[in-house]
Amino acid sequence: MERLIKLIWDFRGPDAERIAEHHVIHLREYVALEKLPLTLMDKEVINEFHAIAYLVVNDQQMRALRDTLKPHRGEVYEQ
Repeated sequence: MERLIKLIWDFRGPDAERIAEHHVIHLREYVALEKLPLTLMDKEVINEFHAIAYLVVNDQQMRALRDTLKPHRGEVYEQ
């Protein structure tokens, strides 16, 4: 089984959740436009003032997408 990487964008402040939701819309648009076989993307609320948007990619796709989309950080994705 190939290793999966979770590309993460952090948003902080009172509007963090709303901004993360909006960022996921742009991630979905990018995936559709580029015809990428990616379906695992969403937002996650960490606390009242911190939310993330994320996109899960495989190890091969990670470098190209990291350089193009400029996530704030990444981590190995555990299901």
